[in-house]
Amino acid sequence: MERDRSLGLLSLSRKGGNIVLGEEQVGAMARAGRARLVLLATDAGPHTYRRAKSFVAGTAQPLLQLGYDKDTLGDALGTTSCAIAAITDVRLAQAFVKTLGEPEKYAQLLQDLDVRVQRVEKRRAEEKAHRCNVRHGKK
Repeated sequence: MERDRSLGLLSLSRKGGNIVLGEEQVGAMARAGRARLVLLATDAGPHTYRRAKSFVAGTAQPLLQLGYDKDTLGDALGTTSCAIAAITDVRLAQAFVKTLGEPEKYAQLLQDLDVRVQRVEKRRAEEKAHRCNVRHGKK
């Protein structure tokens, strides 16, 4: 059941435009600092694994090797196969990691994502207050 939920979240993130697929697009997002979670299939080649590690090296972007093969990951994302992908929305990344199960295995990753989600929510609240202040004046 959890496996279906995590693959369902990947499908939703694809439909919402919050995931990029393929080595080149993932690399571009990682270099821009917009990849919140880089996903790697279990049967991805050694070259793809090295490239994924180099994308996230020296950054706070986590790399997660999934328990799914390329075909299963591709089916969830609407393609024939997918070896590497990156989630660009921090809330979806957090929800995806939570649905993977094994909370003790991903405890540190979940803590990091929780901090990032709190920062995003704080920033959005500040932006909303700023727009209100610009429109109506500061009270």
